[in-house]
Amino acid sequence: MGQTPEETHPMLLICTASNGHNLQLAQTLLSVAEDLNIDAKILDLTTIDLPLFTPAREKKKGRPAALDLVEPLFAEARGLAICSPEYNGSIPPVFTNTLAWVSRKTSDFRRLFNGKPAMLATHSGGHGQKMLMAIRVQLSHLGCTVIGHDIATNKDKPLNRESVRSVLMLMGQMIEQTGPA
Repeated sequence: MGQTPEETHPMLLICTASNGHNLQLAQTLLSVAEDLNIDAKILDLTTIDLPLFTPAREKKKGRPAALDLVEPLFAEARGLAICSPEYNGSIPPVFTNTLAWVSRKTSDFRRLFNGKPAMLATHSGGHGQKMLMAIRVQLSHLGCTVIGHDIATNKDKPLNRESVRSVLMLMGQMIEQTGPA
């Protein structure tokens, strides 16, 4: 987990859109993926210094340097796992902002998503279903194949590690079928 992007080429990129419970959830996914011999890496989006995307900022300052970290990770990944809380019934701003920059300022943003399997996971104050649906629509629009089984947990619903294992086994199979990134 402490490796730099130059040292590893992840098969599964686990993106977390919070540094609390969803980072812990991402770490659990990483642990189970390693148990299943699936190469994986966590990208904590809360640590990436991407400014708020606006067309005016894009025009004035161009591509932010932080995309030099993000773009290769998405490009090299053969599958995506998104761990995100639900913010006000939708997607956290840090995730939306990252996708805005990636879709506007990378050489070919479609290659970062087209045909890649994706899984969704959440630890939310509620059930997280609205956010899961919103991210599912967004990733599908970008070209990902989002699997139907989500991982959802909260303070009243503990994480089912066997469900995590089952979903990651499916992701591993789908990644193998997609071939190299």
